[in-house]
Amino acid sequence: MSERLELQRSGVLVVDDDPAMLRNFRRALDEHGYRIETAQSAAEAESALARAVFDVCLLDVNLGEDSGMDLLPRLREAAPWMRIVMATALNDATLAVNALRTGASDYLVKPCSPDELVHAVAQQADARRMERRIEALEKSDDDGRSEIDLDTRNPQLLATYEVARQVAATDATVLILGESGVGKNVLARAIHDWSVRSKGNFATVSCPSLSAELLASELFGHVRGAFTGATDNRQGRVQVADGGTLFLDEIGDMPAAMQPRLLRFIQDREYERVGDPHTRKADVRVIAATNHDLRAMVSEGRFREDLYYRLNVVTLTMPSLRERREDVARLATHLLEKFVHQYDRPARRFGEAATALLTAYDWPGNLRELRNVVERAVILCPGDAVGPEHLPFASSGRGVSGGLRAGDPVSLQELEQAHIQALLAISPTMEAAARTLGIDSSTLYRKRKQYNMP
Repeated sequence: MSERLELQRSGVLVVDDDPAMLRNFRRALDEHGYRIETAQSAAEAESALARAVFDVCLLDVNLGEDSGMDLLPRLREAAPWMRIVMATALNDATLAVNALRTGASDYLVKPCSPDELVHAVAQQADARRMERRIEALEKSDDDGRSEIDLDTRNPQLLATYEVARQVAATDATVLILGESGVGKNVLARAIHDWSVRSKGNFATVSCPSLSAELLASELFGHVRGAFTGATDNRQGRVQVADGGTLFLDEIGDMPAAMQPRLLRFIQDREYERVGDPHTRKADVRVIAATNHDLRAMVSEGRFREDLYYRLNVVTLTMPSLRERREDVARLATHLLEKFVHQYDRPARRFGEAATALLTAYDWPGNLRELRNVVERAVILCPGDAVGPEHLPFASSGRGVSGGLRAGDPVSLQELEQAHIQALLAISPTMEAAARTLGIDSSTLYRKRKQYNMP
């Protein structure tokens, strides 16, 4: 098993005061790839929980001077996500019922065969994996952008995807740059899915939306009473992402007070929950994204230089939608099909004039704006073809071909450049664009060179 695959193993804490029994349990579970830690007392068990995250705990009822039944609620409070299997030499139905009522997930009578042991632990580990996936999906902040697939004809974006696939095979930290709404989180999720960590969770933290204190809680978790409103222990996104990927969205907006704590975590993979002095470890791959110029922010003293270099191991840049006009019509059609199905509307396609406007528009809001525009058009269109009248920018010309229209106070050269650029974007070939313009292909080629068009 490779080192990276080792990182995906479920963690099991075995608590028993019998050293021989601990050895037997370890031997049986090791053969099935679990990450095992053992404890012979309540104090050792609680210390182990402070150091690492476990999915399953195999807890003996009798721990010498300690009681497993007394320890059970303390473990549940410290790690409410952990699945606990009680183990005892006594086949006592009352004891089993009490354990289940107190928070145990299963009950095992010793001595048991290795197969019985492995089956009991595997059931709970599988249940915990499913819970973690559901938690990640509920917390994910994809803003609908995952609906835009990664297919593209844009050379710049194709090159970005190629580098992303290469870096996905490593655990290197990745920094994704691009304007708001270009799909930075879609690329981050793709890197996770292409990696060996794909079986782990993909957890997202939106850095601009929280104060430093709440962001610390969101990232690292907190214990009950850590601050006003902290009524229960809570695991942070770092813990949810253990074995997977942590995506820090809009890292440039992270409060300055949080930057040293994040730097330390990236360097050492160590952290403390808010209000808890115990240091924990987590194995996560960090991907960050921003629409800011972090290098300029470093120069201005608004972003830590050491954190910038920790994040900037591999940088990927996402082009804006106006820089990939060749993709607009395809993406719009993809979204149209989705919203037609969602709202049960009659629209089935974009008319030629609507397609030309969509392609020529500058899309300051990028993919997010495209999604909203197409959703609106599908709702408003009464027939099978979306027309210009169903697009919010059709009548004003706002943002179309650089915002230039006939009659605007601009030179003929500027108007010609905007018109040629818009036609090239919607024409299937250079020859087709030249025919529409009423010039030959060689003239169009010269004008492209003159205006530095791609």
